[in-house]
Amino acid sequence: MSRDKILITGAKGQLGTDLVSLLNKCNYIVYGYSRKELDITKLENVQEIFEEVKPNIVIHAGAHTKVDLAELEQDNTYLINAIGTRNISIEAEKHGAKLVYISTDYVFNGQGKEPYNEFQSTSPLGIYGKSKLAGEEFVRDLHSKFFIVRTSWVYGENGNNFVKTMLKLGKEKDELSVVYDQIGCPTFTVDLSNKIIEIMSTENYGTYHVSNSGSCSWYEFAEEIFRLVNINIELKPVTTDQFPRPAKRPAYSVFDHMSLRLNGFSEMRHWKTALKDFVENHNIYK
Repeated sequence: MSRDKILITGAKGQLGTDLVSLLNKCNYIVYGYSRKELDITKLENVQEIFEEVKPNIVIHAGAHTKVDLAELEQDNTYLINAIGTRNISIEAEKHGAKLVYISTDYVFNGQGKEPYNEFQSTSPLGIYGKSKLAGEEFVRDLHSKFFIVRTSWVYGENGNNFVKTMLKLGKEKDELSVVYDQIGCPTFTVDLSNKIIEIMSTENYGTYHVSNSGSCSWYEFAEEIFRLVNINIELKPVTTDQFPRPAKRPAYSVFDHMSLRLNGFSEMRHWKTALKDFVENHNIYK
């Protein structure tokens, strides 16, 4: 296997943690940095770290991901997601490193009715999506060997996510209200990480939609979680309007994995299969 040097931002996040673990198993030389260890908003700090590591591949997973807080912290969100990505892009290009940028389904407005492919126009609703799209534009403008990987509804062993929240609430409550009018693609971090590793080992540069296959509402996602762990809880379907939040969410952000198909990559497994694996084999429900 390759002994390429991989630099990962956001290495302590739920995706970054799995990436570090899986890349180490693949015999890469991995340098994982948390926000405290690498301040991507300061170009001088980025330059210093890149000069030390001299990476062959950079996976930029660090981001401001708190969607509602982003509406209240516009400058800080753009500083991290746009300017931080600019800094990473500049240094990755300078060192001749491939760049993987983790983006989001929030770059779409969710008003479509058919799955979004990678070649469709973007139109984000809120500050989070707009700032991540600005990051994509910096990557395209400043780097020559990039993979933009858009993903959605991510869950895994590390960090907070919908699956963990549902399992926690399932122990505490007899009934639960869950939104049924937002449709998307759940994505298991292990599956996402493995596909990123597969893609980045090629020269098939461009934008990719990477999520588990199939789609569901948050309500259907919750139903499947509780079915798998045999929790009897009364689930009540509610509308997005009944749960007002600072940031608008895309109502429909289902991905078409066109770039995976066109570039000869295998299809992602179905979200129900991935969720079953996660619940049964990853020590989440105790």
